Amino acid sequence: GILFISSRIDREELCAQSPLCTIHLEVILDKPLRVFHVEVEINDVNDNAPIFSEGEELLSIPESVLPGAQFPLEGASDADVGTNAQLKYKLSSTEYFAVEEKIKDRHSKSLVLLLKKPLDREQIPVHHLVLTATDGGQPELTGTVHLQITVLDANDNAPIFNQSVYKVKLLENVMDGTLVIKLNATDLDEGLNKEISYYFSRHVSPSVKNVFSIDADTGEIKVKGNVDYEDTNLYDIEIEVKDKGSLPLVSHCNVLIEVMDMNDNIPEVSVTSLSVPVPEDSSLETVVALISASDRDSGSNGQVSSSLWPPGLPFKLVSTFKNYYSLVLNEPLDREKVAEYKLLVTAQDQGVPSLSSSISLVVPIGDVNDNAPSFVHPSYTVFVKENNPPGAHIFTVSASDPDVAENALVTYWLDEKHWPLSSYISVHSESGKLYALQSLDYEEQKLLEFKVNAKDAGLPSLSSSVIVQVFVVDENDNAPAVSVPESTPILLVAPLMAGQIVAKIRALDADSGYNAWLHYELLEATGGLWQVGAYSGEITTTHALRDMEGDSSIQTVLVLVKDHGKPVLSATATLSVSLMANAQAMHTDGLHFRAGRSPQPVPARTNVYLIIAICSVSSLFLLAVIVYVAMRCQCQPKEPMVYGPGTATLVCASEVGSWSYSNRHSHILAGVSGEAGGKNDLMVFSPNIPVFAENGEVRNGKEMAPD
Repeated sequence: GILFISSRIDREELCAQSPLCTIHLEVILDKPLRVFHVEVEINDVNDNAPIFSEGEELLSIPESVLPGAQFPLEGASDADVGTNAQLKYKLSSTEYFAVEEKIKDRHSKSLVLLLKKPLDREQIPVHHLVLTATDGGQPELTGTVHLQITVLDANDNAPIFNQSVYKVKLLENVMDGTLVIKLNATDLDEGLNKEISYYFSRHVSPSVKNVFSIDADTGEIKVKGNVDYEDTNLYDIEIEVKDKGSLPLVSHCNVLIEVMDMNDNIPEVSVTSLSVPVPEDSSLETVVALISASDRDSGSNGQVSSSLWPPGLPFKLVSTFKNYYSLVLNEPLDREKVAEYKLLVTAQDQGVPSLSSSISLVVPIGDVNDNAPSFVHPSYTVFVKENNPPGAHIFTVSASDPDVAENALVTYWLDEKHWPLSSYISVHSESGKLYALQSLDYEEQKLLEFKVNAKDAGLPSLSSSVIVQVFVVDENDNAPAVSVPESTPILLVAPLMAGQIVAKIRALDADSGYNAWLHYELLEATGGLWQVGAYSGEITTTHALRDMEGDSSIQTVLVLVKDHGKPVLSATATLSVSLMANAQAMHTDGLHFRAGRSPQPVPARTNVYLIIAICSVSSLFLLAVIVYVAMRCQCQPKEPMVYGPGTATLVCASEVGSWSYSNRHSHILAGVSGEAGGKNDLMVFSPNIPVFAENGEVRNGKEMAPD
């Protein structure tokens, strides 16, 4: 069962450069039959020396190559593996060259020849060296190659700058053609090898070449484009210089150009956010707008401060971050005072001279319903002539609301809480026009007082009210009415004295004032025996009647009663008087009284009390006339009447009386005859009543009563 080697084993033939080399065998055992697998590992021995592909290698190196230059060499190969194939190289003794191994990656290496000392062809034109490769086996095996290095005569002196880095400070915005720097490089060679040219390195970007130019012959770098600090504040430009030798040599330097900032940029202001309109009920510190202010300059040239104009605005600028501001509400707003604000935001830098820019903002104020409709006056007094056509426009109330849109949309309605007015007055809900729904009659209704409410359409709505007093102005639409005396007339018995009252015409006028002031005239009378009082209506004798001789026993007296209205209305009264010789002869048909054109017989009977009554009534009438004349002449009231916005005063009467109207109160002056149905002959009024216009409108805020 012993396994023997039958021939020489060469690992390199079997496995080449494989790190692990094995031989697989099968051994069969007979009786009993069995199969065994055998694996034989072949270990490497250092039986192969390092081998170079060529026995001699030729190299040509210009003498201008500087120390440190590397030249690749072809290394030796060893068929062994492991440490037996690890090679070391050694160069024969020389002060110019050395050999080094460079590791490319984990599995490969490269061999280079390193120049240690500058070459000089004039001293050593050719260098002969031996390169020896030794493996790591035991014993060591070696291989050699002969190196022949020929030194080429060339441009061996490169141009040299006097410094490797140039630093220059340059102001931005300089003019084209401005000299930045003049470079200086020298070459120790002679002839063409000494002539040099300057260039931008191929690493210089086109943007730099657009700003600067270089003169190839002089090395002057000049400005040819826009130098802007905000675009680039530092330029690092690589410059190369090349001689004109057959084998040109190149050197490099760097030019650092530091651009100095100038205050050439105006601050930029922009609104990044604007929330308008601003509701007038906004709380303080409400953010209205976000504003940014920046400056592309640097240092103090780029430090920006912002301000608002004009002063006194209800806003302020609050710095929230560098170059960012918030426009916030600083004071309460009132749209009714200022509906829109025009702001000017100014940003100013700290440069010298300082630059600034501005942006305008329009901040409209949003309306809220914070104002109720308001009337110019707390109350209105309107005079309307009676007998107006139904539906006539008598007045217009107007309430203003300083709000806008629906908050200022005013509607009107009548407040009928205290007195129903729907049958008399209506108001147009939109225009505020007041209409008289029916013809007004002074004799029935002298004053209509009501409240007009106004409200806006805001949410919630606001309202206000005004009191309107409509005084019905009397028109002369009632003629005087002559009434028949209830008492039996006194039979006239001669003799009668001159001026003796024999009868009184009683007449009433449903109108008021001048329209009710009556005047009596005697139209005709038989015998010229009678006269009538102009304002009393008393019929008296013109002369004494002592007997009946020469006088007719029946006398007819026609009296005209007229008012002072325009046009004048009148009525007539006819009086028939029978004269008797003595009281016993009087009969019931002795006295007849006719009113107007329809005479009615009045029974005549003896009544001594009639004379007494007539005298009493006449006395009362004269007393009343005296009192009235005294009051008319004084023209001053005993007690002022306070009502509404002013104090009521008494009005002086003219020759036949002047009638005016108060807001509510009137003084009644009874008829001197004492009969029922006294007239409102004298009234007082407030001096602040608006001026009466023909169409019932208010003129100049005042109304005056008709004369």
